Amino acid sequence: MTTEQQLREKLRKITALFEGAATAGERQAAAAAIDRIRQALKAADTTAQPVPETKFSMADQWQRRLFSALCRRYGLTPYRYKGQRRTTLIVRAPRAFIDRTLWPEYLELQSALFSYLDEATERIIREEVFRDADEAAERA
Repeated sequence: MTTEQQLREKLRKITALFEGAATAGERQAAAAAIDRIRQALKAADTTAQPVPETKFSMADQWQRRLFSALCRRYGLTPYRYKGQRRTTLIVRAPRAFIDRTLWPEYLELQSALFSYLDEATERIIREEVFRDADEAAERA
């Protein structure tokens, strides 16, 4: 059974993996790296060459919240245009940063959160509603 504290620790480890931090000194270096990434993103934003927009579609509010928070951590501003669905998020950032840093880190964090939420939901249903919380049987 995963507790909230275990989840928090797992999220810290995932973040540390992407930041390359294991010790306090490495965490400080990782914080400095995040600042450098933010500065590089700002510099890319001020150059004559426009930073491309990347569109993301996320099925539920939890995925959007996680992705938005991760973007903001790196100094990015997620948005959507008027008339776009709530499932759409757009981010202006260099494609290499999205492919190598932002998206892989999001996928790792999302997987950890999904596992935790799935386990907690299953446990609560079994304990409070009915012990058989399996999927419905399929009939021919």
